Amino acid sequence: MSDFGFPLPEIDDAERRAWLLAASTAGAVATAATAVPFVASFAPSERARALGAAVEVDIADIPPGGMKTVEWRGKPVWIVRRTPEMIAALAGHDEQLADPASAKDQQPDAARNATRSMRPELFVAVGICTHLGCSPSAAPAGSANPSLSADWPGGFFCPCHGSTFDGAGRVFRNKPAPTNLEIPPHRYLSETRLLIGEGGAA
Repeated sequence: MSDFGFPLPEIDDAERRAWLLAASTAGAVATAATAVPFVASFAPSERARALGAAVEVDIADIPPGGMKTVEWRGKPVWIVRRTPEMIAALAGHDEQLADPASAKDQQPDAARNATRSMRPELFVAVGICTHLGCSPSAAPAGSANPSLSADWPGGFFCPCHGSTFDGAGRVFRNKPAPTNLEIPPHRYLSETRLLIGEGGAA
């Protein structure tokens, strides 16, 4: 008789081992099921990424003259692969610009130059007008837009209030936008990978 007042069935060693194995397996499965969400909780959430986590971008597929837009901190960031003609068009109109030398702090030090970039052929900028936060659009040289002059060198036009920026995001004089477009911190991980949100050398 057992302590419970009734006989317990005899369990041989083979059955006991089978029960122990089943119990151990169930325990391992339960532990794994608990661990997976626990480990996943360490990964940055979508909200955390939107608030400032760096964004890695593949730039290999951007053709000359093409532009890719990605999101960083909830803002659109443009990546433009400039052609030699687009780079040449950045010269010769400094007197028309409000801040041609980028004296105001709208870019990392490594991009404080005539092209406002770490690599002349790659332009990275926050695609938000510095006036009231509208989104400008690309306006290449020769655009048929009546708001642009006949000698327009190419760049960006904000349709909301008429602000214009050249191909380096420098604002033209007498426009509503008070400063050049913002250049976000960024660095190149390789020839084809760009990290937006962290500074570093070109």
